[in-house]
Amino acid sequence: MTQQQNKIKKLVELRQQARLGGGEKAIEKQHAKGKLTARERIDLLLDKGSFEEMDMFKLHRCHYFGMEKKQYLGDGVVCGSGTINGRLVYIFAQDFTVNGGSLSETMAQKICKVMDQSLKMGAPCIGLNDSGGARIQEGINALAGFGEIFQRNIEASGVVPQISGICGPCAGGAVYSPALTDFVVMLEGVSYMFLTGPKVVKTVTGEDVSQEELGGASVHSTKSGVCHFTAKNEEEFAAIIRQLLNYIPQNNRERAPRVPCNDPIDRKEDLLNEIIPDNPNQAYDMYQVIGAVVDNGEFMEVHRNFAKNIIIGFAHFNGQSVGIVANQPSVYAGVLDCNASRKAARFVRFCDCFNIPIVSLVDVPGFLPGTGQEYNAVIDHGAKLLYAYGEATVPKVTVTLRKSYGGSHIVMGCKQLKADLNYAWPSSEIAVMGAAGAVAIIDGKAAKTAEDPKAFLAEKEKEYNELFSNPYKAAEFGYIDDVIEPRNTRFRICRALAQLENKRETRPAKKHGNIPL
Repeated sequence: MTQQQNKIKKLVELRQQARLGGGEKAIEKQHAKGKLTARERIDLLLDKGSFEEMDMFKLHRCHYFGMEKKQYLGDGVVCGSGTINGRLVYIFAQDFTVNGGSLSETMAQKICKVMDQSLKMGAPCIGLNDSGGARIQEGINALAGFGEIFQRNIEASGVVPQISGICGPCAGGAVYSPALTDFVVMLEGVSYMFLTGPKVVKTVTGEDVSQEELGGASVHSTKSGVCHFTAKNEEEFAAIIRQLLNYIPQNNRERAPRVPCNDPIDRKEDLLNEIIPDNPNQAYDMYQVIGAVVDNGEFMEVHRNFAKNIIIGFAHFNGQSVGIVANQPSVYAGVLDCNASRKAARFVRFCDCFNIPIVSLVDVPGFLPGTGQEYNAVIDHGAKLLYAYGEATVPKVTVTLRKSYGGSHIVMGCKQLKADLNYAWPSSEIAVMGAAGAVAIIDGKAAKTAEDPKAFLAEKEKEYNELFSNPYKAAEFGYIDDVIEPRNTRFRICRALAQLENKRETRPAKKHGNIPL
């Protein structure tokens, strides 16, 4: 065997060693927990054979606490590039088989290199988190590594899409990188996120809580809103990320890819002509409306289990990717509250970052009243949504289906927040408030002196309804561009988006605005 052949043989052996991560026993332990390894996750997520690895031979440089004896090629994170549906992405996956996936200085350097490449090439960055946190043996160097990663998350925000997958533990400072990214996907029953673990919570507060109760997928997808999607298994986990990328562009200078559309844009949906109940206080399901108007009824919902009184997600209209924001009358009558406002605001801002038009389907009676909301700063949260719509320069199409009252009318993509086209169904009611409340304020005193106060108020309510329980007063002032037949909604939205395709709109020059956070 020649010297060259020996060197090649050594290279092959080193590659095989690196691919084993922490070794076969560590891999068996990972599998015993029902978890895939970092490399298996990458293979599941990327197009077959597309992965190009970087820094396979990197080693940590820590020589404290016996760490010099725990050297593994690649040092606990697998990094590189590949394709998803033929489109370039950059990816890093923490390897729990190597020192529990704990972050070292060199691991951080690997991750930062991938993030830098992502930004330079204008391609999405995907991070798969499965780590015990900072490598304690490295002290401040590990913390500095986290800081370097966070800074890159911040600089990449709004430039390239960032997606975080939580495939196992993600605790302490490590949670901030996913929180800075655009979307978080969690693996049910396996992953968790929290700043301080159950033991610390018990010591400090005396509260007994499990890892799942403190920071599991169910908690973050329903209560905190930190998690956007959950998956029951690793295959579904990968499928969610792949599907999500179908709706978003490579970077902020591009548009989302168009897909072939065989669903006629002039398809009429007679269901929509019947969906609004005669009783204005009766609920209906907004999902039926969304399914009726989007291409082939396909809708990828975001934050499905969080703040269900508002619906957000992605769909296609005539093959064009669009973000949908819709009130849900069947949950709390579709009112806005703290969580619904921030959920929608974040989504509107993402769509605006990445040139995705926004379609708003409005049926909102107001903001949820009460001390619970006021004490939790519903004013600020509502202002987030107001700011997000007003700041957005992407095409904005708003369709009012039924109620659109008071401040909630304004924050849901009204004409004054520079929505481009505002349509309304004949069933829409656009006013400061509902008839009963308005009449109580306007004519309450007069009713007390009337012969029949109830009949007097009923007559005034009828008068108010005739004036405002329809879209024509708003149309009279140009706040509504057209009143449309419900069954034609898909056609009108498709035509509106086609008209707005080359929209150009600028805002005053500034470093950045100060959104009410």
